[in-house]
Order: sequence, then C-alpha cells, then structure tokens
Amino acid sequence: MNDRNERGGSRNDAAQVEQPELSGIALLEHTRARIEAGGGSAAVDKQHKRGKLTARERLDRLYDPGTFLELGMFAKHRCEALAGKDIPGDGVVVGRGEVHGRNVLAFAQDLTVAGGSLGERHAQKIVELCQRALRCGAPVVGFNDSGGARIQEGVHSLSGYGRVFYFNTMLSGVVPQISVVAGPCAGGAAYSPALTDFVIMIDQTAHMFITGPTVIRAVTGEEITEEALGGANVHASVSGNVHLVAHSEDDAIAKVKQLLSYLPSNNLQPPPELRFDEPLVDDTVFDDLLPEDPRKPYDMHLLIERIVDYGEFFEIQPTFAPNILVGFARICGMVVGIVANQPAVMAGTLDINASDKASRFIRTCNIYNVPLLTLVDVPGFLPGVDQEHGGIIRHGAKMLFAYGSASVPKVTLIVRKAYGGAYLAMCSKDMGADIVLAWPSAEIAVMGPEAAVRVLNRDLLNDPEALDEAIAEYRRTHANPYRAAESLHVDDVIRPAWTRRLVGQWIAANTDKRVLRPNKKHGNIPL
Repeated sequence: MNDRNERGGSRNDAAQVEQPELSGIALLEHTRARIEAGGGSAAVDKQHKRGKLTARERLDRLYDPGTFLELGMFAKHRCEALAGKDIPGDGVVVGRGEVHGRNVLAFAQDLTVAGGSLGERHAQKIVELCQRALRCGAPVVGFNDSGGARIQEGVHSLSGYGRVFYFNTMLSGVVPQISVVAGPCAGGAAYSPALTDFVIMIDQTAHMFITGPTVIRAVTGEEITEEALGGANVHASVSGNVHLVAHSEDDAIAKVKQLLSYLPSNNLQPPPELRFDEPLVDDTVFDDLLPEDPRKPYDMHLLIERIVDYGEFFEIQPTFAPNILVGFARICGMVVGIVANQPAVMAGTLDINASDKASRFIRTCNIYNVPLLTLVDVPGFLPGVDQEHGGIIRHGAKMLFAYGSASVPKVTLIVRKAYGGAYLAMCSKDMGADIVLAWPSAEIAVMGPEAAVRVLNRDLLNDPEALDEAIAEYRRTHANPYRAAESLHVDDVIRPAWTRRLVGQWIAANTDKRVLRPNKKHGNIPL
C-alpha cells in the first residue's frame, strides 16, 4: 500500500501550524479557509502543473452549482507519531450535492495533503459517507488520488482500508458506485475501485497497480514503466480492470455524469426515463444492413445505432474483449442495457474475456432494473488449447448464470448466426428471454452448416460439388429461424425494417415483469 506513499504534495503538508489568537466567527472563518487551502499554494500549483485538479475542484465540477455540502471538514488525526502535524481534512474531502438535480454523495482524496494518504480518520469519513448512502439510497462517486496507506498510523491505516472495502461490499447491489482513478492508486488501495460498479481512469496522469515497477524489478528483475504496468489504456484493453478511459479530468467528470444519467439512484428505483414523443416507424435501412454473404463480417455498431434513440450508444469497456459489445442506450426514452456480438472482431465468437465482460454487465443491469436487449450473431465459443486450459467452461458458464438469474425484462434478437452453446449463452428463450425475435437471415443450429455436413456426411468430403449442395440443403432445412419458430424457441420472425418498433414495444410490454424465485441468499456463480 505504500509503494506510492512518497508521491504526494508538498512536504509542508504535515508541518507544525501555529494557531493565531482568534475566537468566535473569526476563528471559524480562519480555520475553514486553512482547511479549504489543502496542502497550500505550492502543492496546489504542483498539482495543476501535472494537468490535475485539486480534490475540491473535482467536486465543484461534478456537482450542480451551489449544491455541495461538506461533511467532516474538521476531522483530525490522533496519531502520536504525527503529534502537532496539521493534515487538513485528514487528506480527503467528503460531502453530498446534486448532479442534474439528483442527490449524489462523493469523496475526493487530496494529494496535496500528506500525499492523500489514508489514515484512520480519512477512512472513517469515507465509511460514514457510505453509511449515509445506504440510509438515503444515493449513488457514491469516489476520486482516488492517493499515495496509499499512511505509514505512521500503522495498523489503524490498514484497518481503515478494511472498513472501506467492507462498505464497498455493503453498497454493492444497493446504490451505484463509480470510481475515478485520477492519480496514483497503488497496493491495497486499488481494491476499493475494483469493488465498485464502474471504474474510470484518466490517461497518462493516473496509474493503478498492486506492486509498482520498483518492487517488480527487485523481485523478478523485470523492467517496466508505471504507464506500461498500470496505465489507463493497459487496464482498459488488457487487464479489463477499467471500464472507461478519460482523456482529461473534465472528460472523466463528464463520463461520471453520463453514467449516472442511465442509472437509478438505488436498486429500488427504475432507471431515469426521458420523455420521447416521436412515433416508432419502420426503417427500411435495416433490410440492407447485412452483407449477402453470411460469412462476411460487419460492424454491429451500425445496427445498434439504428435501434437506439438518436443513435446514442454509451459503450462500456470498448477496448477490452471487443468481440462483444456492452453499453447503455435509450429506446423510446427507456434505458436499456445492450449486449451484442461483434462479427467484425474474431467473427463475434465468445472467449474468456468476452464472457467475463458480458456477465458483469448483465448482472449490473439486473441490479439496477435496466432491461436487457441482446443482439445475437455468434458462431460459437472460441476454440483453442489456451481457451480450454484457461477455463472457458467456467467463464462461459458465467454468462449462462448471469442471464439465467437476471429478472429484468430480456429481449433477444437473432440477427444471423446462433450456434451451439453460444446460442444459449446469448440469452435464448430457454435461458429466460421474455421475447425472442429473429430476422429471416438467422441461422439457429447446433453448429454451422459447413461443420454439420462434414460430420453427418463424411462420404461427401471428396466430392466438393455434392458437399456444397448438401451444405445449401442443410442451411435451407435446419439453419433458419422457421424451424425454431415452429417449436416456439423463437417468438416471431420479423422483417429487419420492423426491428426498432418491435423491440421498443416488447421492452415496454415487459416493464411490469415479476419473477418468483426460490428463497436463497444468492446463487453460486462459477467464479
């Protein structure tokens, strides 16, 4: 936790402070001004030169003007090793305010004060904020910018982290938690963002890792920079620890606000709906979106952007496991969570990372009462020794578990391929979809026609002409939506032009859905 503890603001953060001879209102005003100044002008200037905002500036830009109410401003450490040392606010600014008129709680660690290090009182302020969030059902936003545990406070600092982690867990599934990693976030400190619903990381100025380059070099001999080890793009594309990358502090705050616009304040409320008065009309562009060759890839974004209101799709984890797309949008003003195969990447197959990415998003939507729209064009799970040895069975089972346990409205549209177990994993009717629609181009089968015919008709392998004819016959007879519709695995085969209208109508028709489940603490998802 202390890998970055030295990386703070000015060394004057914890300097001895001489209290002037003041009293009453004059003393109050002086004390508040001193605390609000954080680590002092030199430390603030240093923060600004790095292209970073201070803790208070971040909260000012997050909240609607004039709505921020601070809590625990006068918190003071009780560490004997720091006796007489001034640490304003104990290195964290905490309070509540409004974001687009909605109550939101937030904390911002102050790197200019003792390096933003977490001590006992620092942690207590965050914990009390979390307790308040549980009582009032409001989201929590955290700006992480800290050197780690405060070494001088020893076990009290470690205990503080433990209490923060515990309350991250208590809030999970109750109110949205959004973490912004805006600076150093090393050691155990990285686990708090990891326990929240969404992590936004600022490119270049933020770094997150358990053990830093110095420790890695000492233990393993490997040489690596902070950026290459724990930079925003690494976490967004390789580790999958980060959901969104921000290019600046203002961009990060804008992304926080955008996320909040799709989420309810708590798990007992519906997501915020916007008024939508435009008529739902058929869109003939859908009829020609797919290439004629069923083996040719296309970009699923094109389909999503025509289905959702105004073409606005807020994609989550866009660079991690890009063979599957997840994100928020609105259809007829209603918030929906979209899960879609991406044929333009790895043919849209499901692999380990795609399964994890989709499963997490599905469960997040279920927590916050967001209906799910699943767009299917999946040839199967990615084959390979690395995938099998890496646990694709376990990871793929997460998707089955996530969809099967989700009780929100679930609408599935099969666009093209829907083969084998991957068909089930993409929310088939058997996995609890409330409505399954299919385009005429849908191919629903145990496996693709080419593979199926080679298994069933081995005698044709040396006769290319006969083999092609058998494949075409299999596609006509089996790999089409009508066989599935005959047996009610598909509820309706629709013209592509009707897609937006019917999806919107079916989601609206299921908004009052109720599901009775066995009485249990929780299921045991295969982690």
